[in-house]
Amino acid sequence: MHKFHIPVMLKEVLDYLTLSPGKIIVDATIGTGGHSKEILERILPGGRLIGIDRDQESLSVCRERLREYGNSCEFVHGNFVDTDIILERLNINKIDGILFDLGISSFQLEDPHRGFSFQQDGPLDMRLDRDSYISAYDLINNLNEEEISDLLWMFGQERWHNRIAHLLVEEREKHPIATTQQLANIVFRAMPHRYRHRFYRIHPATRTFQAVRIAVNRELEILEAAINKAIACLDRRGKICIISFHSLEDRIVKHTFRNAATQGQLNIITRKPITANPSEVEANPSSRSSKLRVAEKS
Repeated sequence: MHKFHIPVMLKEVLDYLTLSPGKIIVDATIGTGGHSKEILERILPGGRLIGIDRDQESLSVCRERLREYGNSCEFVHGNFVDTDIILERLNINKIDGILFDLGISSFQLEDPHRGFSFQQDGPLDMRLDRDSYISAYDLINNLNEEEISDLLWMFGQERWHNRIAHLLVEEREKHPIATTQQLANIVFRAMPHRYRHRFYRIHPATRTFQAVRIAVNRELEILEAAINKAIACLDRRGKICIISFHSLEDRIVKHTFRNAATQGQLNIITRKPITANPSEVEANPSSRSSKLRVAEKS
């Protein structure tokens, strides 16, 4: 039995999407189907859900979980930056709503073989799509010191990026860095002593792991283009909901929405991002950093 990822801000997403029978909705990051199951309940009869994900394993779990909905749900192994191409292939002209739930699911985090987490030892992988060529191992063992340092700062806003990059390069000259524990230990050792425990609410390796994962999957690189394509696919008054989990993603969402609004394509519904309420954060701690932004097609 799979432990499903708990959908973040489910009630808010369902409310903002203004769902009703017959609507066509895209879940651009369907994962194990937490949001989609509830969306389907509200768009049937006559509605259609297209679920896209880069992760084949999540998709196969989701396909099994949503089997009862039959042909009302279409599963696509792909990248959300290709939403326009995917919809064209399915002969869908316009959609009524689209959801992006960015970041990584507990289903992926808790599988040590995927290499996303330092909580358990596993291979240094971090690929959302196992068919893609470059893994975390490749970046950590092949980029030069300056490139690693830049990556840690740019994608993780890691204060000690120079120190971590320097120690990483020193260590890999002795032997390749192949596991999540090896990487986490090097990050920990690179920190100044007084910062290792005292000032960190989060594990010292958190930002490094985030940065490497974002780089491996080119998450920020494709986000703006993906949002713009999604906007183009929306029917008039169609909704776009995006949940992000760190400031870099949220900034891209905010600016992309603002640019589209300036060009008359969107009306921004959430002037400031919605955050999870305290009871949700208590029940699902991974929701604490989440931010939801919503806009409507003009």
